[in-house]
Amino acid sequence: ETPAGHEAPGARRGGHERVWWPAVLDGHDGAFAVNHLQLNSIAAGRSLSSSYFTASTDRPGHRRPGQRDFPVDGRGVVFSGRTRAPVARGLTRPHSARLAPDGSLWVADSGYGRLTTVDVRRGDVETVARLPGWTRGLALHGELAVIGTSRVLPRFHRYAPGLDPAACVCGVHLVDRASGVVRASLTWPHGDQLFAVEVVPAGWCDGLPAGPGRGAARRRALFYDL
Repeated sequence: ETPAGHEAPGARRGGHERVWWPAVLDGHDGAFAVNHLQLNSIAAGRSLSSSYFTASTDRPGHRRPGQRDFPVDGRGVVFSGRTRAPVARGLTRPHSARLAPDGSLWVADSGYGRLTTVDVRRGDVETVARLPGWTRGLALHGELAVIGTSRVLPRFHRYAPGLDPAACVCGVHLVDRASGVVRASLTWPHGDQLFAVEVVPAGWCDGLPAGPGRGAARRRALFYDL
C-alpha cells in the first residue's frame, strides 16, 4: 500500500508491482498468466485492506471468463481486500463496485441489469433497482446513484441470463439510493456500450478539457494523469 502523497513503485518508470490477488490463486500454476477469475472492479477504500474487488468467479476452473461456455449465472463474487477471500456470492458478472461515504458497498450486477448493495459482514446482496440493460459504470453522489446501462453484444447473450437483449438500452440513469426509484434517464437510441461513469464538478464540463485556456492541472484532475 502506498502512503498518501507518494507514488507507487515504478509509477514514473512505467513498471508495476503486484500488491494484491485473491488467496485462491496462492500457489496456483500460471496464476497470473491467464484470466482465471475476471477481476473487473475495485471499490477503493483508504487502503488495500479496506477495499473490495469483484470477480466473475471465486476460483480457477476448466472454463475461463471470456470463453463462450464459461458458466456465469450466480458465479460472481466480491473479494475482501483484507482477507483476500469472498465476502459475498450469487452475482452474475459484477462490475463497478463503489464504497459510499457511509461505508455501504454498491455493485452493478451486470448480467441481471441490477443495482445492488452488498452486506460484507453477512454476505447478503440486496437489489435496489433493475435497469434496462447491462449495468456497468457507477458513481454515488449524495442521495443518488448514477449508473450506466449498455446493450448486450450478440456474442455475449449468455453472459446476461437476466436480461432481454432486445429491450436493453445504452444510457445513464439517476437512481434514488433509498427508494430505488429511477428519477431520470438519458439514453442514446443508437448507442451501444458504456464502460464508466463519474461525477465531476459542473465547472469541469463547460468545454473540452484540453481546449483553449485549459491548464495542465485541470487535465490532471479530470483524467488522473501523473
